[in-house]
Amino acid sequence: MGWSLGYLKPREPRLLDALFLSAGRALHLANSFESKCQYVLRMAHLAGAAQADPVLDLQEMIANLPPDKMLGGTLRDLSNTTLGSRASDIGLLDGARKGRNFIAHEGASVGAISHVRQDAILKHSIRLRSAVADLAAGDNVVSRWVFHIEEPDDYLPRDLIDAYPAMVDRWVFGHFGNLLDAEDVSSDVEAE
Repeated sequence: MGWSLGYLKPREPRLLDALFLSAGRALHLANSFESKCQYVLRMAHLAGAAQADPVLDLQEMIANLPPDKMLGGTLRDLSNTTLGSRASDIGLLDGARKGRNFIAHEGASVGAISHVRQDAILKHSIRLRSAVADLAAGDNVVSRWVFHIEEPDDYLPRDLIDAYPAMVDRWVFGHFGNLLDAEDVSSDVEAE
């Protein structure tokens, strides 16, 4: 069938709704991550311009900012700043980029909704969950940078940093209950 929707009702409407809710929330986080990366890079460029020519006024510095890039290019440029100099952070950001790409391009892609079965939806949801976990790890890094830029004299909120991955998982996938955990365990058993 050429159309995404047709006359046939989905076999698993509630499970599809849960997946689509998760995919939408994941996409929000992915878009936010990308925006924060661009913001941090802009701030790094502004700081560099101010150091290079302290006489420039803010309007001139803003006018000379390079245009925003795709996420990969932004992360490459961030890795050349003092903020992005830690190899462990760069690894997390690359994982977040891959997670973001999965979310943006495949996050809700389970095939024809009238034919997809429960096991396929759950397996796809587990793949989405893995991508969201990678995204959350990188987002945690970039969020610390944003906090440092906006609140340079404050201490980092360690409790939030430590809790962030679990908070993201609960917000994106909490409506599944333990269903994904049970499916994940059964997938591990099948693999053995």
